[in-house]
Amino acid sequence: MKATVHVFLKPGVLDVQGKAVENALHGLGWQSVKDVRVGRVIEFDLAETDADKAKAEVKAMCDKLLANTVIESYRIDVA
Repeated sequence: MKATVHVFLKPGVLDVQGKAVENALHGLGWQSVKDVRVGRVIEFDLAETDADKAKAEVKAMCDKLLANTVIESYRIDVA
């Protein structure tokens, strides 16, 4: 199965990279852009064939390594 994890800073956490992208977009003429947030996507394959088990396994990975759950949230897609 293919797992995709989307990780973003939680609302209220300052996103310095997002602010830099927003300022650059404004500098290029896109003044209507606001509240830019930058995240990351992690994709990998799993040998697990049961979707529920795969999702539980990926959740454990996120909680232990892939996301800093104090300041980040994540979404898991398994297919």
